[in-house]
Amino acid sequence: MNEDPAYARLAVRLTPRSVKDEIGGWTGGVLQARVRAAPVDGKANEALCGLIAKALGVAPGRVAVVAGHAARMKRLRIEGLSQGEVSRRLARG
Repeated sequence: MNEDPAYARLAVRLTPRSVKDEIGGWTGGVLQARVRAAPVDGKANEALCGLIAKALGVAPGRVAVVAGHAARMKRLRIEGLSQGEVSRRLARG
């Protein structure tokens, strides 16, 4: 687990084309998320970054997909927050 306060990493399982944008619970250390956007031209990834940024209270530009661009399992990088702060803000159990 990364404890660098400059950035955190987050594993997310994304379901595109959902009824609404929402963050679900945690399953085995992976955050479940759903977005309305279709997985076309990066739209679902953009929607995911915006959703996570809003939940964390950071600017959307500070959240980026760093792995899994074309897959449901994604690895996000959140700049400016520690791993512990991300977990706290997302109420990780």
